[in-house]
Amino acid sequence: MADAKGFLASGLGIAIISSAVFGTSGSFAKSMLETGWSPGAAVAVRLSGAALILLIPAVVVLRDRWHQLKHNWLTILLFGLIGVAGCQLFYFNAVARLSVGVALLLEYLAPVMIVLWLWISSRRRPRALTSAGALLSLAGLVLVLDLTGSVKVDFIGVLWGMAAAVCLVIYFFITAKENDTLPPLVLASGGLVVGAVVMWLVGAVGLLPMTFSTANTSLGPWETPWWVSVGGLVILATVLAYVSGIMAARSLGSKVASFVSLTEVLFAVLWAWLLLGELPGSIQLLGGLLIVGGVVLVRVDELRGDKRAARVDPVAERVLDHANDVEPVPGP
Repeated sequence: MADAKGFLASGLGIAIISSAVFGTSGSFAKSMLETGWSPGAAVAVRLSGAALILLIPAVVVLRDRWHQLKHNWLTILLFGLIGVAGCQLFYFNAVARLSVGVALLLEYLAPVMIVLWLWISSRRRPRALTSAGALLSLAGLVLVLDLTGSVKVDFIGVLWGMAAAVCLVIYFFITAKENDTLPPLVLASGGLVVGAVVMWLVGAVGLLPMTFSTANTSLGPWETPWWVSVGGLVILATVLAYVSGIMAARSLGSKVASFVSLTEVLFAVLWAWLLLGELPGSIQLLGGLLIVGGVVLVRVDELRGDKRAARVDPVAERVLDHANDVEPVPGP
């Protein structure tokens, strides 16, 4: 028992807890969408609730350092628009049409997209391990889509999932050029505030459907009030996930924490199975393993080649390295 408590209190234990609670977001969101919530409404409520909770500790962290907001306002704005509002909205739209696991796997293609974009833009072939990882992930994507399977994949949902991945790619490129003087908790809180404001404004002018529901939601064998799913989405899948993710990154280092965060896919599939009765087919599960394996190869190659490649192409390497270093966005 003591060993178990020690593990949970360690950096690795906290990182796994973070992945576990991050993985609940798709299940909580889908339980709401199935009762009439629109993706925009679910995202707006999630961001607003999490922003209110994190605002107080963020203000405490900023005490006597308010100048950091002035110096980093563009980073916060872009994080809120792209990394928070855009990423979550697209992911929830994907979840509305696909299984939670498939939607999340599509979003996890972001590091592979970065590799392909840098290859095209620089006309410089990636290193062998990175190329192998990209090809492995693309092969996994084909299996995840299961084009010849009996269960047809909604291609509109696939496009939403890919759009969420593109949001991550854009976010990585933008923030790779910024300084890192802003505390992670402040960046998270500021991004949530910006994202929430944007979602409510877009909904208010009629550009985004905002439909709410007070009908009971179904989570596993239980029928629960609507606020249970909302509370889980806000408190567990956003606030607790973010705080524990920051703690894990500070304890383990961002690179190690980024590897552990890959377990989020496994937890998301597990939660979707337990709470929604969703389980991808065997071919899709194999494809998921290939995607995750490909991302692992890309990240291993970045760890091995940081110093050597930085001398060859420092801008490209900084973007890819930042994709591994960045705190997890509150989307999946």
